[in-house]
Amino acid sequence: MAPIKTALLSFGMSGKLFHAPFIQLHPGFELAGAWERSNRLIQNFYPEVKSYHTLEEILADDSIELVIVNTPTGTHYGYAKQVLQAGKHAVVEKAFTTTVAEAIELKEIAAAENRKISVYQNRRWDSDFKTVKKILNEGWLGDLVEAEIHFDRYKPQLSPKVHKETTGAGAGLLKDLGPHLIDQALSLFGKPEALYADIRITRDGSVVDDWFDILLFYPTMRLRLKSGLFVKEALPGYIFHGKKGSFIKGRTDIQETELLAGKAPNTDDWGTEPAGERGLLNVEKNGKQIRKKIKSLQGNYYGFYDEVYKAIRENGEMPVTADDGIHVMQIIEAALASSAERKVVVL
Repeated sequence: MAPIKTALLSFGMSGKLFHAPFIQLHPGFELAGAWERSNRLIQNFYPEVKSYHTLEEILADDSIELVIVNTPTGTHYGYAKQVLQAGKHAVVEKAFTTTVAEAIELKEIAAAENRKISVYQNRRWDSDFKTVKKILNEGWLGDLVEAEIHFDRYKPQLSPKVHKETTGAGAGLLKDLGPHLIDQALSLFGKPEALYADIRITRDGSVVDDWFDILLFYPTMRLRLKSGLFVKEALPGYIFHGKKGSFIKGRTDIQETELLAGKAPNTDDWGTEPAGERGLLNVEKNGKQIRKKIKSLQGNYYGFYDEVYKAIRENGEMPVTADDGIHVMQIIEAALASSAERKVVVL
């Protein structure tokens, strides 16, 4: 069966690091090229592919089956809509769209066109998150009482990327890192009953949100999602407390670091965290106290594209569905309302 010919809608950081290496590595895909508006860079890395001058060139190419919408968030809805209506499958970067209504419409268009659409939530394939999920699924902690997921950085300066610092429907930390945290929460526990959110601007000169604290209300537990850009000494990315004990894990997946260093994801030990980054499990089991470090599972974004391949060629379900994207947008809209009105929002 012919590989899935795939085009990127940009070749900036996300195209260069998070998409092209894994598309190129997977035998079920063929990288066709990327839409490059000014700098022509993709052929420096992949000489055999094409640098497209316009979106229309990509949409008119009948050999291209899949398009990666990895452009600024505010453009996702418009570009994804054109891609689907051109009869092509789509993978859309997070945040899926800027509103719930846009997300629902993309799902409906994909269904009407009999095309597949997925949201690129690569952090589900991080080593740290995969390890947390394994610990929870194995029931080590018992019934959870409280948990926190953090994605913190120390970046006091404004980004040189203008679209990230300009007021607009797709700007701000809540729609940048927020979708990662929200998607992880929903994939672990499903939709909460209610939430309370506090969203702020903390950097000098910033006009977009750069700090948030979202408390999700589940029937028997509370889950806090936090992100800020003034965290010089970060807390662990994952803090889970249950009736049988606790699991603490740093946000230590190494894939982005290795990709930035120019490493290719083609080794058997790809995504393997150093032993010193293991999470701490402290529980009581069968009357015995267990306190030990847990070896992390391997991270690998290749898994996302492997599932995309199966969804397209074997008519399966996309690894992150349009419904998943809709649910994330529902949480974001509810968080914005909660912060603005200073009240708990029932979902």
